[in-house]
This record gives sequence, structure tokens and C-alpha cells, in this order.
Amino acid sequence: MSLDGRAALVTGGSRRIGKVLALALAREGADVAITYRSREREARSVAATIEGLGRRSLAVRADVTRPADCRRAVAAAARRFGRLDILVNNVGAWIVKPVESTTLAEWREVLDSNLTATYLCSQAVLPHMRKGGWGRIINLGAAGAYRAHGSAKMASFYAAKAGIVAFSKALAREVGRDGITVNVVSPGVLKDPELSLAAARRRRDPDTATGRPGTGADLAAAVLFLASDEAGFVTGDVLGVTGGWLL
Repeated sequence: MSLDGRAALVTGGSRRIGKVLALALAREGADVAITYRSREREARSVAATIEGLGRRSLAVRADVTRPADCRRAVAAAARRFGRLDILVNNVGAWIVKPVESTTLAEWREVLDSNLTATYLCSQAVLPHMRKGGWGRIINLGAAGAYRAHGSAKMASFYAAKAGIVAFSKALAREVGRDGITVNVVSPGVLKDPELSLAAARRRRDPDTATGRPGTGADLAAAVLFLASDEAGFVTGDVLGVTGGWLL
């Protein structure tokens, strides 16, 4: 599943899941740009690591809930690489709070950082993908979002993630004939995304069917597949990477 010659943009790539996914794409041969909002030092460190792997990189400060920032980040990545083939919409805030005490500002922040950001970045990248006749948009969901699962005190988060599933399916219908696929990868509980697979296999997790905790590497494997040529006939789908946490 080589990504040689491809160029990717990962939103929120300075830490945790976004960092793991950006580095995984680079290791498979892609040039990778990342966005960050406030963690400049961490973002530049990730970009430097990508460059150290022999790939081109770029760290762009952007608030991806703002249309102008999304357009600017996408334009900067396309200018740096001469193309833009892969978008990973990773950014997404969440809160644990009952609906009754959730403020409108909090509700909007969660929906905007998850659903609106996914829409805005996808919208900005589509002209570049259409120009190349090939594209992969991979959106981060959440376990159970495909069936509108809900957890107490997380109404805003699950509303946003269910919206991402519906958005992705609709967009897949719109752009499939342009060589662009749109899919959702839904992780379970990832307490430590940078935990190695070797370390995870030595730990027990009674909440998963596999009996071990999940890692960012598990999620990256799914993203790499969906970003590849081999996944060209997979679109509008939701791939759960949960170890059977929610069945």
C-alpha cells in the first residue's frame, strides 16, 4: 500500500492521534502537511520528523472551524507539494457534560470542531483532488456513530460524529465519479494513541473483544488502507477500529 508520490493533509497533526496518523502516512511515502491551532513547537517537531523520513512536510497554523483558515491551509499544502491527494479530518473537541448544563457555546464548539471543520476542509480540498482525478478523504468518527449510538453526558460529541457519518456518505455520492472516495474511521477508546503495539499486546483490557487496548497504530493501519489505491472501490463506508469494544 505504498503512498509514494502522494501528498496529504492531516488536521490537528501536532499530537496524539493526528501525530500518529501523519507519521504513518509519511512512512508509507506520502508528503504530509499538518495543521495546528496553538501547539507550534509540537507541530514543528512533527514536521521535522517527517522531513527526517525523507518526505516533504509543512506545519500550518489554522483554526479549521474558520473557512478562510481552511482554504489557506489547503492552499499552502497544495503549493508546497504541487498537489493534494489525501485529507484526514482528525480535529474534534469533546466534553463530558449533561445536556441540561451544556451551554450553547459549548455545544457549538463541539459541533464546529468536529462536523463543521470536516465540511470546511473537505470543501476546500475538493478542487485539488478533482484536478488530479484522484482523492481520499478520511474522516475520524467514533465507535457507534454509524448507528447513532449515544453515551450519557456526551450528547454533543455523538451528535457531531453521527453527523460526520451522514456527511461522508452524502459526499461520497457526490464525488465518486471524480475518482474521490470518502470514508470514516471510527476508533474506540484510545487512552494512549502513541502506545506501541508490542506494549499493547502485553496489556489486558476487559472491555474489548480482543482483550487488549487499542493504539494509534491500529487506527493508522485502517487510514493507510483507505488512503491507498487498493481501497478505490471502498467509499461511503465506516470502518470501526475498536477491538470489539462496542459490538
